[in-house]
Amino acid sequence: MAVSPATVRNEMGALERDGYLAQPHTSAGRIPTDKGYRFFVDNLTPRGRLDAAQSQQVRTFFATAHGELERMLSDTSRFLAGLTDYAAVVVRQAEDPARIRSVQLVSLAPRLVLVVVVLSSGAIEKWTLDLADEPTDSQLAAASAHLVSHLVGNTIGHHPPASGGEDAAVAQIVDAAVASLGRPTDDGDGHRQVFVGGASHMASAFDAVGTIRQVLDILEHQYVLVTLIKDVLDRGLSVAIGAEHGVQSLADCSIIVAPYEIEGEQAGTVGILGPTRMHYQQTLAAVAVVSKRLGQALSKGSEER
Repeated sequence: MAVSPATVRNEMGALERDGYLAQPHTSAGRIPTDKGYRFFVDNLTPRGRLDAAQSQQVRTFFATAHGELERMLSDTSRFLAGLTDYAAVVVRQAEDPARIRSVQLVSLAPRLVLVVVVLSSGAIEKWTLDLADEPTDSQLAAASAHLVSHLVGNTIGHHPPASGGEDAAVAQIVDAAVASLGRPTDDGDGHRQVFVGGASHMASAFDAVGTIRQVLDILEHQYVLVTLIKDVLDRGLSVAIGAEHGVQSLADCSIIVAPYEIEGEQAGTVGILGPTRMHYQQTLAAVAVVSKRLGQALSKGSEER
């Protein structure tokens, strides 16, 4: 800068008096305050962009990422954490009960049948049935057809009428399948709503052990994370810096969030939790790109199912 050291000192002093900079202790230099970071973020021009290598990483990840909804969200949280070196959070929005897109009955063993249900949210649920008698292929086909005709378009809580016809075995399969829909899923995970990746990155982001412990504790409490992210979005923010988000234990952290959509409907949120001194331009770009690509991938997968 083509100014004298005295001018720099005077300007730094003015910024400190106006609340944009702070001096942690007497012998220290100045660091930005939350107000300073807010001014910086609000005046970012141009907005950040991923470099060529990172853009290629995103394309490669979403070109190869497949599977059930929960796995996709979990993999995305880990990928975003690796892309930014901060903790990443992907929230699956709690919503009205999803509607059933398809139902299938798959024979696994002589008396063991797998019920596979694909929901409008993109989730795939599975239950196993241990039947009293071994069903024939035609009986399974008839039971599947009955379930499809009466369940598709309805929620899991909907109960179809008893199967028609004289075959009691088909009616037994239908009743067992409908009863299974209310049970916890076979993988025991239930409907997890929050997926956290890269929590270990927080250990290197802060110098104080106490701060690290507090941040890791927050990351373990899903309810706090969901409430925090919802509050940030409700205030119309994409970035909450330091004390702005109102959680004292995260006073040294910033949160960057962006919603993702499935078939035009908001389905959840992608977020980054990192130190207030994070690389805002790059992280904003990463969250924006990943949330957009995640929504596109889930929408495409939903259409294919």
